[in-house]
Amino acid sequence: MMKYLIRYAFLVLILPMLSCEDEISPELESADPVLVVDAWLNNKDEDQIIKLTESQPYFDNTSPTGVSGAQIVVVDDQGKTYPFTEDDVVQGQYNLVAISAGVFGEVGRSFELTIQIGEDEFKAFSTMSRVPPIDSITFTFEEKTAFQEESYIAEFWAVDPKGEDDRYWIKGFKNGVLLNRPSEINLAYDAGFSASGNFDGVPFIAPIRREINPFDVDDNTNLVKNPYKPLDSVYVEIHSITLEAFNFMNQVVIQTDRPGGFSELFATPLANVSTNIVVTKGNRKVVGFFNTAAVSAAGKRLRI
Repeated sequence: MMKYLIRYAFLVLILPMLSCEDEISPELESADPVLVVDAWLNNKDEDQIIKLTESQPYFDNTSPTGVSGAQIVVVDDQGKTYPFTEDDVVQGQYNLVAISAGVFGEVGRSFELTIQIGEDEFKAFSTMSRVPPIDSITFTFEEKTAFQEESYIAEFWAVDPKGEDDRYWIKGFKNGVLLNRPSEINLAYDAGFSASGNFDGVPFIAPIRREINPFDVDDNTNLVKNPYKPLDSVYVEIHSITLEAFNFMNQVVIQTDRPGGFSELFATPLANVSTNIVVTKGNRKVVGFFNTAAVSAAGKRLRI
């Protein structure tokens, strides 16, 4: 009798929801634009960039408007100043040129970001943490199965330093293209996924090592494996991030990696993620993040 009741409940409760395909266009209340700060700096020998834009209505698919006329400066805990200048071409982009400033930052230093826009002022703080070197990158051949074609799986090898809690954002590139889908954001706490994992001072666990393998989207917008082929290249960067940045990025994944369908009925509601940018003058709202990262990197081409 119980199995018939369950079947009946499914027919009565679930099937009507699956058959609902009416398109709706909800009217959302307008809101004042919010300042969005994109300030992810690192110690790579390249220009450092901070971007300022404004939020826009939910259904607006145009590119965000850049914010011009800001004064931006970063100062470390020894008083060294890094002034950013507005780009001549890209509205809302502010640059620190590597040739004139040298490599940005130093591991162990703390940094204060100050943004002045008219009468409004914003500040944020970050410390540049250590990062482990990448020992090597390997490729493993996997035989063809009922679920996938034969393929080569890339894997990076590195060991988390022993001691204090470390957090990382691991970025993978295939043939020079960053793997930047929400599902491809690869975060680590020490060598595992979280502080409770107890993976301090050991090699990164396999799921993190192998997250550098890309996926494509099929005709039904489903993620499918897109493994490496002969002569493809893989490039990996490990960026050190603060605990606040680690939490921020995890929230970004939750808010953006949303496959849709029936599972969305039980998903976390959409909401603004946290920010470490604070308003010190004025009352303009702000979101975004400031992080200073040390970076280690390695690359390899698949040759058979």
